[in-house]
Amino acid sequence: MTKPSFLAIDLGAESGRAILGHIDDHLVLDEVHRFPNGPVRVGDHIHWDVLRLWSEIQNGLRIASDHSAGSLAGMGLDAWGVDFGLLDSSERLIGNPYHYRDSRTNGMIESVCRIVPREKIYDQTGIQFMQLNTLFQLFAMRQENDPALQNARVFLTMPDLFNFWLTGRKANEFTISTTTQCYNSRKKEWALELLAALDIPQSIFQPVIQPGIALEQLRRSVAEETSCARIPVVAVGCHDTASAVAAVPAEDADFIYISSGTWSLIGIESDEPIIDARSLSYNLTNEGGVCNKIRFLKNIMGMWLLQESRREWAKAGKNYSYDDLTSLATQAPPLKSLIFVGDDRFLLPGNMVQRIKEFCRETNQPVPQTDGEVVRCILESLALEYRWNTMKLRELSGRSLPVIHIIGGGSRNFLLNQFTADVTGCMVMAGPVEATAIGNIVMQAIALGYLPSLAEARALVRRSFDVSSYQPGNTSLWDEAYIRYFKLRKQEKLK
Repeated sequence: MTKPSFLAIDLGAESGRAILGHIDDHLVLDEVHRFPNGPVRVGDHIHWDVLRLWSEIQNGLRIASDHSAGSLAGMGLDAWGVDFGLLDSSERLIGNPYHYRDSRTNGMIESVCRIVPREKIYDQTGIQFMQLNTLFQLFAMRQENDPALQNARVFLTMPDLFNFWLTGRKANEFTISTTTQCYNSRKKEWALELLAALDIPQSIFQPVIQPGIALEQLRRSVAEETSCARIPVVAVGCHDTASAVAAVPAEDADFIYISSGTWSLIGIESDEPIIDARSLSYNLTNEGGVCNKIRFLKNIMGMWLLQESRREWAKAGKNYSYDDLTSLATQAPPLKSLIFVGDDRFLLPGNMVQRIKEFCRETNQPVPQTDGEVVRCILESLALEYRWNTMKLRELSGRSLPVIHIIGGGSRNFLLNQFTADVTGCMVMAGPVEATAIGNIVMQAIALGYLPSLAEARALVRRSFDVSSYQPGNTSLWDEAYIRYFKLRKQEKLK
């Protein structure tokens, strides 16, 4: 009997992949297609090349169908949060979706909070305040009287948009909807009162569906174009982090996860949102998870800092691999210079190395001189930010949280993994690397009846993929550095 295969389309901010998952007693992955992704600047604005991404999705489906030799049982798609497409009355896409790093949201948090107090927004949504959030993107469009918003009849997040093109069904999946800051986490519905107060049209939002259900079969036209059978398309954890967390190989609930990629998302699974004055003051967020869970977490500037630095060095002719950068960092002196990774100056692309040096100069620290010193500054600062958030997660949850699971591409960085263990005092379990695709695949298998539960899915992950462990080492140097980092963090947050 042919064992089932499932196709995961995983769209990240830096690249996209089509990965086949073959399930037997173990889960085996086969990456069949990879393609670049990134911002496209047009004039003063940054967009996504959405039609090229759609073409690559179809290419991935075509290749996967050929590779699976008739065993393809389903497909699912996940992507980054907050960005969206708008459809007109004829269900056509209006313009190119904006990139979340576009500058049109500058100052929008302050403008929105003059209309609806910050406390009231957080009480409804439970979402951390970041200018890139969908709420502030939509408000910026309203402020500009953007005709795209005036003509919009349907709002779809990026994975919802691609799922609509794949199936013809218009819906907003739960995990991705919660990232928008337009969703009321208490009432478990769109935050219509908030949207009305900001003059954002409520009618464009679609019914919210839970992850782990089959949407529809593949459109006939897409099936014909890709030479694929009309397989079911599953609404997985459509936010990439929701899919990644589904693949955490934990045996019990008392753990912290760090989904480490362009962004570092550090959090816990909770049965209910944690929304109070303390979680607001710490700017922690409540996003939807799979299987009726809430992902209580903090969204941190992650490997973006390293990615942008690497791009800058490549332009200068220094084509470092990520392993090269880690090796350079091991040779640099420890805990010499630190940055607050949440500083707004690090949000936009370009000139990252210079911005890091400027931060150190402005805060009267030694300025990193070598490329290795820059990399070490980034990794050590990230680890110290992990410690701050680990302490807050323990405080607000009342749980001990002795283990940190690092998943995603960043889990390959052995130096950051060890730094994280040393600075937090936690055992760190690193892997699997392809957590997002794995979570996507196991949610398909659950939806289509091949796996009975999330617990069984995580057991499958544990026996299928290697995980590296890191024990805490010498913490005394880190304790002193944390005092410096805490003062630096507080100083920058007060600006």
